[in-house]
Amino acid sequence: MFDGREPIYIQIADQIRGDILAGHLAEGEQVMSTTQYATTFRINPATAAKAFAQLVDEGVLYKQRGVGMFVAEGAPDRLRAGRRETFLEDLLEPVLAEARVLGISTSELIRWIERSGAAADLTTTTNSTEGEQR
Repeated sequence: MFDGREPIYIQIADQIRGDILAGHLAEGEQVMSTTQYATTFRINPATAAKAFAQLVDEGVLYKQRGVGMFVAEGAPDRLRAGRRETFLEDLLEPVLAEARVLGISTSELIRWIERSGAAADLTTTTNSTEGEQR
């Protein structure tokens, strides 16, 4: 499960963020405890605790003393906004810069996106993701 190059606690935090964005974990829903995480994935409980602490610091999770950790209200929207910003800056901007170098016009890019069917897929994905959150 944790076979990436990133430290395991970062992979755990990324997995929880992904589960929230995908709608597998809803606002107010309890997440696995650090002990359950450690037992399930055979990792040190301190590693799981470090991931959870990071998510608490980010406002993605909150602690309810004696009960556990829960997905914070508004976490999906905050995560989505952050990822969109990262996507636009880190992924799309270099593509657009390369398009400018290659002389590809905006209309050509739009035609390419429409021809690939990505535009319809993007609309569907956005609508279904929004619907899953409600």
